[in-house]
Amino acid sequence: MPHDPELVAETRAWIARAATDLRAGRVDLDARPPLSADAAFHAQQAAEKAMKAFLTWHGRPFRKTHALIEVGEPCVAIDPSLETTIKASLGLTEFAWRFRYPGDDSDPTRDEAETALGLASDVVHAILVRLPAAVHPPTAS
Repeated sequence: MPHDPELVAETRAWIARAATDLRAGRVDLDARPPLSADAAFHAQQAAEKAMKAFLTWHGRPFRKTHALIEVGEPCVAIDPSLETTIKASLGLTEFAWRFRYPGDDSDPTRDEAETALGLASDVVHAILVRLPAAVHPPTAS
């Protein structure tokens, strides 16, 4: 049975944005000097958008939030095998705001940003393998 085209398009849009955030984070790390704060921000965004894609596919509503625990818990309720990956990514939440504004925090190191991107990549991959190919954007791997 074919999937609902609107649901496919909406889920694909979330996944495509997650993939774009991963790509942007890698570009930020390749910059000279590396833009580690921006890379960490994109890591958080990629994980968040992948989780929201999963919730969208499964018809689960979510509010506008950057709190990964809030979007991650319902993902785990749908598929408990996501628990380890999502739990590992929860620390990314602070990157949605921590380095975005002037203040006392120094930027994350390149290693911290690379670790963040690795965690986000794990989330995106874990979500992609649980979604039908119909929602995968052409550039997703």
